[in-house]
Parts: sequence; structure tokens; C-alpha cells
Amino acid sequence: MTPEPVITVRPGRERSVLRRHPWVFGGSVQRVTGDPAAGETVRVLAADGRPLGRGAYSPQSQLVVRMWTFDDDVVVDDAFVAARIVASAERRRDLAARTDAARVVFAESDGMPGVIVDRYGDWAVVELTSAGADRWRETIADAVVALPGVRGVYERSDVAMREREGLTARTGVLRGDEPPERIEIHEDGRVHLVDVRAGHKTGFYLDQRDNRSTVASLARDRRVLDVFAYTGGFSVAAHVGGASSVTTVDSSGPALTLAAENLRRNGAPADGLVEADAFSELRRLRAAHGERFDLIVLDPPKLANNAAQVDKATRAYKDANLQAFGLLAPGGMLVTFSCSGAIDEALFQKVVFGAALDAKRDAWIIGKLTQASDHPVALTFPEAAYLKGLVVRVA
Repeated sequence: MTPEPVITVRPGRERSVLRRHPWVFGGSVQRVTGDPAAGETVRVLAADGRPLGRGAYSPQSQLVVRMWTFDDDVVVDDAFVAARIVASAERRRDLAARTDAARVVFAESDGMPGVIVDRYGDWAVVELTSAGADRWRETIADAVVALPGVRGVYERSDVAMREREGLTARTGVLRGDEPPERIEIHEDGRVHLVDVRAGHKTGFYLDQRDNRSTVASLARDRRVLDVFAYTGGFSVAAHVGGASSVTTVDSSGPALTLAAENLRRNGAPADGLVEADAFSELRRLRAAHGERFDLIVLDPPKLANNAAQVDKATRAYKDANLQAFGLLAPGGMLVTFSCSGAIDEALFQKVVFGAALDAKRDAWIIGKLTQASDHPVALTFPEAAYLKGLVVRVA
């Protein structure tokens, strides 16, 4: 029998693993015993030989090991992987009263590094971003299709981070039926159409569910501007909440086409859609003078993928928020977000403060927002907390 491959970490580098953080970086590795393949399960030991658990080996990544378990007695096999998926889905069961769309597995926070599973009605979408996750593709697909009510499993493993793992992009049906061109989902009384085959991420921003409901609660009788709107999630929420008007801005024509459909499905007019670069449109509106809004939502895409991109990203965030502050009517509110994990809450608040200062607007934070409960943050893995939002009222 071939001996189990072993990763031994350098003296002192075992502390983070002992605290149950799931990442072992390449600089922490003292030696590799055996010849593990990419994605293979390896035993992890401290320099003094103490067992630390088992993880997935990824030789081409900076994250050489992602821990599956911190229990040396646990065997990582088909039953282990399937049980993790079932347990993760069970933890979301309370959401069924609000929505038929939710994140079923959230990677490290659910003990499944590199594994994302999103549920849209009768279909599940799987995104595998690490070598370890990729190695268990078939087992994951079998476990997901066995979840109650799942008709089909579609893969959207087409994210850039797979390249850093030495993996190629993969999309297509994994199990069961192919999803329709549009899947109708429901959340908090709102209806949305989702394109899981070609949409951003797995098709929809499930992490903003609670924040869409917050916008709905703020929108009554307000003139709303939804910027970086994608398929109009916040626009729909604002209309359902009783907004007097909604302007929806995005640079993607296909996304706005779907936004128009979503608005009509919710009984709202689709006459306020603007296809334009968000930064340019914000400047144009501000230069127009007289254009004022009572509620502005800024939900830009991820602008910083790592620490090297933070400075450029903060300048972009400040620019967007500066223009938005200049467009707010007296007493208006700005709901502004950053989904860049490399930018923490304190830095984001500082950026928004700088934007208000430059816009010469007195402003107060009246609410803080974060990702929905199906995107939990394990206390041992604070990196899972990526979405931060502020509700700001101006004088």
C-alpha cells in the first residue's frame, strides 16, 4: 500500500492550523513527503510530528494546502464530502420560507474549501475553484443532485482563480436536466429571472438578498438611482417598495434586457434603463445640474482582487461615491457597497468619508450592511467576510 503523502509545516507555522484556519501557504511548508498529485488529500503535520489534520494539496497555488479536517482520525472520502454538503444544505433550511434561491455551500465557511453551490429553484449551480474541490467533482455532483427537489446540476467553474490552481475553465451540465435559459426565483415577495449559464458569478447576487429588502424599505416615494445595477435586483426592490421613480444604470446591454424583464415581472415600468459606463454616467448626471435623487444605490463589481490593487480600487470607490454625494437631494440617502475582500470595513468607511468631505456634504452613517446569512463567516475564517455596505444620510 502506498504511504499517505505528508506535508510538514515549519516550526511555529502550525499555530494558525491549530486555531483551525484552513489555509497553509507555500512559505509555511518545511517538506513534502511522497509525491502527491494536485488535489490529492495529504496528511498535515507540525515540525515536531504532531498531527494537524488533512487537506487538499495544490502545488501550483500560493495556498499549498486547504484543510478538509483538523481531526487526524477522519478519513476524507466520498462519504465525508457528501455529508458536508448535506449538513451545509440543512443549515439553510430556514430560508425556504423567504426564498427558493440560496447559497447551499460557501466554501471554507462550510468546511468545503473551493466549493460553491448555489440553488435556483429546481437547479443547482456548482463552482469549483481549487484543485482539491476539482478532484471531488463527481462526488460533489452526486451529492448535490441528491438534495431534495434538485432536477439538475450545472457547473460554472469559469473563474480566473482556477488558473492559479493550474485548472482550466469548465462549464456545462453535471447531472440531471439542463437548466432553462431563464430560471424564475422568488425572494421576499419579489420575482427575478436568472441566467445561470452566462450570468455573472453563478447568475445572481444572492449575497445581497437582505440588502435588497433594506432598499425596498427605504424607497417609498423616493426618486431612486441604481448604479452598477446588473439585472436590476435593487431596482426591482425599490419599485416594489413604492419608489416614485427608478433609474437603472449598467454597462451591459444583456444585463439590462434581463433587468427590464425583471421589472415587468414585478409590475413595474421598464422605462428608466440606461446603458452606460457607471462612472461616466454619474459624472454626466452631476454635470446636468438639477438631476437629483432621494436614494442612490452603488453596488460596483469587485475592484480589488488582492492587496496590490487596493490603491487603484479605493480611488475608483471614492470617485463613484463622490459623484453620488453630489447627486443626492437634501436629506437623501446613499446605500453604498464594496465586495472587495482586500478592502476591509474600516478602509471602506474611510473612503466614503473622503468622498463626502470632497463633495462638501455633511453625512451620517445610519446603517451597516453585510452579506446574507447563507454566506456565513466562520469565526476561524474571517476572510469570508467580504461584502460591506453603508447606509448614509446627507444633511
